Amino acid sequence: MILAILALASSCAGAGQNVEQQIENVCEEVSWPLGFCTDSLDVVDGKVKNGQFFSTLLGSLGMSAQDAYNLTQACSDVFDVKTLRVGNSYQAYYSEPDSLEYLVYDRDRTSRIVFSCRSPYGAWVYEKPVTVVDRYADVTINTSLWVDMIEAGASPELIISLSDIYAWTVDFFGLQKGDRFRVLYEEKMCDGEVVAVDTVRYAIFSRGGQDLPSIMFDQKDGGNIYWNEKGESMRKAFLKAPLKFSRISSGFSYARRHPVTRKVQPHTGVDYAAPKGTPVMTIGDGVITSMKYEGAGGNTIRIRHNSVYSTAYLHLSGYAKGLKTGQRVRQGQVIGYVGSTGRSTGPHLDFRVWKNGSPINPLKMQSPPAEPLKPDNRQAFEHVYEKYRAQTDTIYARDIAGKIFDIL
Repeated sequence: MILAILALASSCAGAGQNVEQQIENVCEEVSWPLGFCTDSLDVVDGKVKNGQFFSTLLGSLGMSAQDAYNLTQACSDVFDVKTLRVGNSYQAYYSEPDSLEYLVYDRDRTSRIVFSCRSPYGAWVYEKPVTVVDRYADVTINTSLWVDMIEAGASPELIISLSDIYAWTVDFFGLQKGDRFRVLYEEKMCDGEVVAVDTVRYAIFSRGGQDLPSIMFDQKDGGNIYWNEKGESMRKAFLKAPLKFSRISSGFSYARRHPVTRKVQPHTGVDYAAPKGTPVMTIGDGVITSMKYEGAGGNTIRIRHNSVYSTAYLHLSGYAKGLKTGQRVRQGQVIGYVGSTGRSTGPHLDFRVWKNGSPINPLKMQSPPAEPLKPDNRQAFEHVYEKYRAQTDTIYARDIAGKIFDIL
């Protein structure tokens, strides 16, 4: 290829054209993936080191301080040098041992930033080819959702997607042996690796002979897109739990012996044991009514969700940055971190819920669907549901439980 390019460029030299410029033009025409001819250059691979800045990285690759500054200024609209990440890979291309021509930085799993290290300096984004694959997963829980999904060949992204879809109806910390997930979904692949579960189209969670399907159907209104078989939103008004916890260390009771004072007194909340620093999320949309240290409760955030429900999150080690009293927060937003402030024997979250001003047990709280399926969309929804169900039933009849494979 290089010889063909040189021959073509040389044939144009007699017409008064610069050979190097002609080679560059031809390279563009043949669509070199990174935007420049790599075949004639030597490449050195590396990774961004701890404590290394963009300027010091360029210096280590042979650029002068002035040239590094010029490149930094020229690429500011394409790449924020402050986002350089330790551990990310790069490739440095040289025309001679000390003559750096290009730097290619792996920004993430699907894109690279290409820097032209010679005047005129510049930078551009190279997007890697991404393919979408239709897949089916059928996994029965024996150990845990994470372990069994990974052993079956699923990507972590699928597990995260399922936990998001079923967050309001399935307690993922209470999964039992024999529980089962069947899923029709799409995966995005790049360089032979899964980079995203782009779309879960249909899923069925089964327990004790009962199925809980989730159907993707977009009403094009910017709201919920997952529904059960009745057309009820999978998104409830509140999350099942405000954090990822290891266990419930104390339940809702009006006659609990306090672990510190040893006195019998009401505990109108649920204590979730979790490591210090575990993110705590608001279980629903609402407004922060209080955010302060409350003596025995330690660092506490109180949220009013509507005219009926309000919640409180106690013993926090700290609050999420940028929060303030009166601010509106969204469901699932991180508001603080597990701690042991106030009267506490160890890291945990004391989570409390009030309904019409009276404390209720968070573990027994019923939450209605957040939004309805529009009547005009009912027929189209039924058609989508039947299509996905028939497809899943056909695959199920092939007796391939416990496997994950591409749908041809």
